[in-house]
Amino acid sequence: MKLNVTTVAGLFASVATMLSLSACGGGQQQQMQAPAPEIAVMTVNYGNSDLESAYPATIKGRTDIDIRPQVTGFITKVHVDEGQQVKKGQVLFTLDQVQFQAAVESAEAAVKVAQSALNTAQLTANNKRMLFDKNIISEYEWQMADNALAQARAQLSQANASLVTARKNLAYTNVTAPSDGVIGTIPNREGSLASPSSAVPLTTVSDNSQVYAYFSLNEKDILNLTDNGAKSLTESINNMPEVTLRLANGEIYPEKGKVATVSGVINNTTGAATVRALFNNKTGMLRSGSTGQVLIPNKFEQVIVIPQGATNELQNIRFAYVVNDSNKVVSTPIQVSPNDDGKNFIVMSGLEPGQRIAVEGIGTKVRDGVTIQPVDASAKTAPQQPSAAQ
Repeated sequence: MKLNVTTVAGLFASVATMLSLSACGGGQQQQMQAPAPEIAVMTVNYGNSDLESAYPATIKGRTDIDIRPQVTGFITKVHVDEGQQVKKGQVLFTLDQVQFQAAVESAEAAVKVAQSALNTAQLTANNKRMLFDKNIISEYEWQMADNALAQARAQLSQANASLVTARKNLAYTNVTAPSDGVIGTIPNREGSLASPSSAVPLTTVSDNSQVYAYFSLNEKDILNLTDNGAKSLTESINNMPEVTLRLANGEIYPEKGKVATVSGVINNTTGAATVRALFNNKTGMLRSGSTGQVLIPNKFEQVIVIPQGATNELQNIRFAYVVNDSNKVVSTPIQVSPNDDGKNFIVMSGLEPGQRIAVEGIGTKVRDGVTIQPVDASAKTAPQQPSAAQ
């Protein structure tokens, strides 16, 4: 049988059309059969929460004392090293003592001269008094002798004062620690000139048996602390719970602290007041200049708490993603408390107890109107038990 060109072309076109329709139908069927994604969900309920608000803090020793000499001289000996623990009265630096020792010896000699002059003046005055009593000399002559005695006494007092000053200056050449503490940096060593007017101190002694953690509270925090002025600031501070210190490496410092003071002035630039919390530091682990975070606990009763990762913020409106009875996601605006611990939110409005919300895939797999296959979040995160050996 002979087939013309037109017939063959039509046959191929029919086959191509059938294959195309078959492919499209298969794709639609495959798309319709795609399973809904498994998404972890949680059921929200009322409960109590102890969230912690974190505030960046700078740590300082209870006292940070700049060590400066009281006399000018060259450093002849450095007795301590940086980071060394020292006791009150311990010698830290020794300055050149030669000129100060010479000044002491000169002052001691001046005292001896003044004492001899006083003794002579005393003898003269006693003799003149006896002669005046016998009317041998005039009152004027006796008065001159008595004045010379008073002058000799004053000169002796002046010489003694100069000796005391010279001895103190000599003692000041041994620069001692004013309190127990830890030595800071030592910028100047042997041979350097030390002076009371130097801009840089010889070192710093930090008494870190207790340390202060300085942080800031804004005006809103202070108003909340005082119940909008219903309580005094002092009363509020006394009633504050103990606080915790998170170290720079993320670890929690084992000792609890107590908020000690809140400055009475709010900085116009930062809009915040400086707060000081006191921590014991028996082991000396905390050092001046360290950083961390002060964690203040906040107790809330009968509230809904959800993970921050279960929300999304669009145009200053925060949304949670409620899963309805049909397992369809419904984006729901919510209001959250400004107090948070960086991990969870306290929901003030927008959610009701018993509702399910998605807690993963927010903004990627989970969007408004998407149907999901919900999986209990606690069950999904629980580690699977190893199967028994066959």
